[in-house]
Order: sequence, then structure tokens, then C-alpha cells
Amino acid sequence: MAPARTIPTITWAMIVVWLIFASVPLWIEKVGLYHYLGVEILIFAMYALAYNLVLGHAGLPSFGHGAFFGVGAYAFGLAQFNIAANLWVCLAAAVGAAAVAGALVALFISHRRGIYYALMTIAFGQIFWFIAIKAHGLTGGEDGLLKIERLPATLGVTVFDLKSNVALYYFVLVVFVAVSFLLWRIVHSPFGRVVKAIKQNETRARFVGYDVWRFKAAILVISACLSGLAGGLFSMAQASAFPDVMSLHYSGYVVMMTLVGGGLVSFWGPVIGAVAFFLARDIIGAVTTGWMLWFGLSFVVLVLFKPEGIAGIYQSLAQRRAKAAAPVVAPNSQAR
Repeated sequence: MAPARTIPTITWAMIVVWLIFASVPLWIEKVGLYHYLGVEILIFAMYALAYNLVLGHAGLPSFGHGAFFGVGAYAFGLAQFNIAANLWVCLAAAVGAAAVAGALVALFISHRRGIYYALMTIAFGQIFWFIAIKAHGLTGGEDGLLKIERLPATLGVTVFDLKSNVALYYFVLVVFVAVSFLLWRIVHSPFGRVVKAIKQNETRARFVGYDVWRFKAAILVISACLSGLAGGLFSMAQASAFPDVMSLHYSGYVVMMTLVGGGLVSFWGPVIGAVAFFLARDIIGAVTTGWMLWFGLSFVVLVLFKPEGIAGIYQSLAQRRAKAAAPVVAPNSQAR
């Protein structure tokens, strides 16, 4: 029997992605963009990677994931106002609140699959959105939570001020590196392989002896935790938290990012999708206010003709180049 393929702890793709993002503040303004755009891309790339744990790796169609992102955003602000104005406390509150929300949702939907799972995620997403709208005393209602501060990052005796967009960008980059590395290890761990087996055939995985419900619940909670972390960073970046981030259309954004980028076939697909989404918003949006129409049309075309997304297109081209470069071996002539 062939030995199991060893998955490297750190890949060249990781290093390249991290280095590209690290260089962004050096050239982003020179190409006519702005530093805060880089912050948004990094946060939503992290969010999309976390979401792809559920959709791409577990095969669970969650269309209400904005609820966890929003819970993290509100938890960050509420912790700052009511517990302590400390960055690490607030981020821990964002992760913890999203974990509780994820566990609550998983408790009710992990025994479902397919369209029923998707519909229940939408229902729970709308419940969280409705609560955010109506709980004025807690969330501020439609006005949201305002005046959320960019708290400094305290590391022992050293304090890093995050008020500037460049400083915040590099802090978010450090978090992104840690999250992407963690997700890579999860996906390629024994736990991740079981999750992929459940995606391929849930019934067979159950017959083999795996507790499918627990694995589906665990992957949703992990995804919710990291989505909440991204939400907390987003509320700090924009100095506010609004119920819109929990709405159905906001949940649809991360689905589009994941599918356009190719999250179904590539670990880095969601990152590509997040970059494409925000560049389309700013570049096409500079020409017309109907940028979403054109992005939506490109999304439809991509799903119809190349559902593997941008990463799938790259993989296809790479395979063609490899076949073209491979030497042609003539068949052995039959001995007479």
C-alpha cells in the first residue's frame, strides 16, 4: 500500500500570499487605491476562509453566516463599552459570542443536510438580524453601535497604536496569517479528513462509525468563531457595528466571494474572491453606481461556464501547460 501523502506545515503558496499582502501598503496608493481598502480585503478574506470551512470543505450550504460576523462585531463594541477597553478582551468577547451563537445554531441544524440545512441557516440568520434591529437598548437598533475605538495592541511593555490605517492593516495581517495557518492545519488534519469524508458521503461516514452530527456541529462552531473574530476586527476598523452585516444580502457577499474565487477547489479561492469583490466594488463603482449588476452578471457567467471559479481557471490552464510541456512517448513497436 502506498504511503500517505505528507502535507507540508507551510507551503510556498502561503509564503507568497503573505508576502504579497505584506507589500500592499507600499504600493496601494500608487495605483490609485487607498489603505483602508487593504484592511477591508484582509478582514473579508479571513471571513471568507472561515466560511469556506463550512461550504467548501464540509459541503454544508450556509446562507446566514453574516449572523456570526455580526455577532462578533457587536460583541467587540459591547465588550469595549461595558467590560474593558482592552483589545484582547474585546476580541476574545467577539470570538466567544460567535462561538455561543454558532453552537446554538449547530444544535438545531446539524442533523439536517442539503436544502433543509441551507433554509435553516437563512432562518437563523434572519432571527439574529431581527434581534439586532429591535434590541435598541443593547445594539442601538438601526443606528447601530457608534464610537467604537481602535484600541491599541498591548504586548507586555510594548504598545502598538492602531489608529492609522497602515498600522491597523499590519495588525490585521498578523491575525490573517495566524488564522490562515490554523485553517490550513485544520483542513489537513485527521479531523479535516473526516469532515471531507462526510461531505463526499454522509451516510457512508455514519456507517463507518463517525459521529456525523458532532463533526458537523464542530465545523460550524469553528467557522463561527473565526467569522466572529473577523467581525470584531471589522467593527474596530469602521468604528461602528450595524445590523446590515447580519442581513441576507451581506451573507450572500461571502458566498459570492467564495464561489467566484474558487473555494470549492482551492484553499486560497476565498482570498482570491475577496480581492476580486472589493476591487470590482471600487474600480467598477468609480464608473457606475450599478457595480453590483456587473459583478453579479460576471458571477452568473462564471458559475454557468466555470463553477470552479478563478482558482479553477488557473488550475485548468496549469494542467494544459503541463500536458503541452510533457514529452510525447511513442508506443513500443510490436516485435516481429
